Amino acid sequence: MQKKIHIKKGDTVMVITGESKGQKGRVLSVDRAKERAIVESVNMVSKHTKPNSKSPQGGIVKKEAPIHLSNLMLIDPASGKPTRVGKRLNEKNKLVRYSKKSGEEIK
Repeated sequence: MQKKIHIKKGDTVMVITGESKGQKGRVLSVDRAKERAIVESVNMVSKHTKPNSKSPQGGIVKKEAPIHLSNLMLIDPASGKPTRVGKRLNEKNKLVRYSKKSGEEIK
């Protein structure tokens, strides 16, 4: 069984611990099975590539590495600060995420 996650693709998040602490970025993808996410321009690693048709020169390419979901915190759209995420029913009886800091619904 997969764990419930608080972050989705397209969210803006902040890294709260580790080498990339304090950096903000947009979530590009989430791997629910491994509980990891790839965040734009965060946790960059150097990957050595052989020459191929895509990159005829080859060499060293910088790319984002996955980061564990526990090291990420969602940025509150209202205040722009990191916040915890809760889930509740809205007026239309639909389950939505909300910011625990401001109480506002997260789109």
